[in-house]
Amino acid sequence: MTADVIVVGAGLVGTMTTLCLTEAGADVTLLEASFPGGGSSGAAMGHVVVMDDTPAQFALCNYSRARWQDLSDSLPAAAEYDGCGTLWIAADDRELEGATERATQYWAAGVAAEIVDAQALRELEPQLRPDLAGALLVPGDGVCYPPAVARAISARAASLGARVQLGSVVQSIESNAVRLQDGTTLHAGAIVIAAGVASTYLVPGLPIVPRKGHLVISDRTPGFVRHQLVELGYLRSAHTFGGSSVAFNVQPRRNGQVLIGSSRELVGTDSSINRSLVATMLARATEYMPGVAELRALRTWIGFRPATPDKLPLIGPWPQLPGAWIAAGHEGLGITMATGTAELIVAGITGKPAPIDPLPYRPDRTMPSMGHLAA
Repeated sequence: MTADVIVVGAGLVGTMTTLCLTEAGADVTLLEASFPGGGSSGAAMGHVVVMDDTPAQFALCNYSRARWQDLSDSLPAAAEYDGCGTLWIAADDRELEGATERATQYWAAGVAAEIVDAQALRELEPQLRPDLAGALLVPGDGVCYPPAVARAISARAASLGARVQLGSVVQSIESNAVRLQDGTTLHAGAIVIAAGVASTYLVPGLPIVPRKGHLVISDRTPGFVRHQLVELGYLRSAHTFGGSSVAFNVQPRRNGQVLIGSSRELVGTDSSINRSLVATMLARATEYMPGVAELRALRTWIGFRPATPDKLPLIGPWPQLPGAWIAAGHEGLGITMATGTAELIVAGITGKPAPIDPLPYRPDRTMPSMGHLAA
């Protein structure tokens, strides 16, 4: 079988890319070994958030979030999209001063943001401990349930003519061809690898390592939390390589459950639950929200985030393999960046103007060595 484009991986990046390519008129086949949203997307918190570690990260997050706002009205209820906004919590005056600088930068870039003082923060989120200095409120952010979004997007792509082949295990990728485990070979003018951490098995040499994270979800406690809550220290722990780390990150779910994160480890693909680290993560959450200690945990799980050394995704052609395009390496921002990533891939394949500068995300860019991290 021959298609214009084959997309490998039906996470949120892969399904969004399939939909956007199909809408652009391409004949697309989407290959997935299990089911839509069954990999990193299914284990993600599901935040749609503007992050600003670097100008390139901010540009892609900001553009992608705007596309999410366009998309959210058409999603089914099961997607649980909630434009709840994010409160970046300042534990002290020093952090609040830094948050004020970020708010000014956000407004200069056209992103709504405001500083709330300690009293306003207590009114917005009564479960937070009372001595916090304040917060940066970014009202345009949201959260969703990624597996349901991936299912909805893949179904929409199929309704427009894309071929969605579940249970298709990719064994290898060659020049303009994909070989499946059952011996079938599929050909295409372009092949988009959007397989998260598995992308490195299909395209050796990609600068991606798996970064393990734990999440806990509680029983239903309606009204316990109203916004996505993140400590400002998250920026230090989440987006630098190193040892194990935790940070306070709590989300409301539409059904009243509370999603609690987050942790990060570089331990290869060890899928066991690190109970000591989970305990540390929950203790951190309780430090900010004492009532977390009274919640009943229903489930704990892990996921592997595809991380790169410079904390930017790989989006674009892979010169070492003719016809191959990479859409992977988003780490914890794959849900947010899925929409913008899809449009950058479509622009590259079709030759249309890119919505933002694509150069910072090129897979073959120069970046720091992964050294022992790739082991």
